[in-house]
Amino acid sequence: MACLFCSIVAGDIPSRQVYADEHAIAFLDIGPWKRGHTLVIPRRHVDDVLAADEALTEIAPAIGATARLLTDRLGADGLNMLSSAGPVAGQEVFHLHVHLVPRYAGDPGLRRLFDRDPSIDLDEVYAAITGP
Repeated sequence: MACLFCSIVAGDIPSRQVYADEHAIAFLDIGPWKRGHTLVIPRRHVDDVLAADEALTEIAPAIGATARLLTDRLGADGLNMLSSAGPVAGQEVFHLHVHLVPRYAGDPGLRRLFDRDPSIDLDEVYAAITGP
C-alpha cells in the first residue's frame, strides 16, 4: 500500500498546507483534535521518529516555525506536540509526523487533548493561518 503522507508530499492528494521548506511540510489534520491541529512531516519517507536519527533534526525548524505560526495566527494560549512511534504507541500512518495542537485557555489540559472536534471548519482555520 502506498504511503498516504508521501502522496500528500507528491501533491497527489490535496492538503491544506500551512508551511513548507526543503525538508518538511505542514498541513492541517483532517480529523482535528483542536482548532489548528497540524501535522509536520518530512518530505522524505521515514517510518517514525525511531527509524532515522537525523529525521527529527531535519524537520525541527519546520516544527518551530509552524508552532509559532499557529499560536500567532490563531491566538492560541499554548500548544501540545506529540509524535507516536509504532502501532503499540497509537501510530496509524507509518510516515514520521509530529502533531502540533494549539490549545486555548477555555479548553485546557491533557485529558481533553485527544477529543476530535467535528465542529471545526477546516476552511476557516486554513484561511486564518494562511491569510493576510
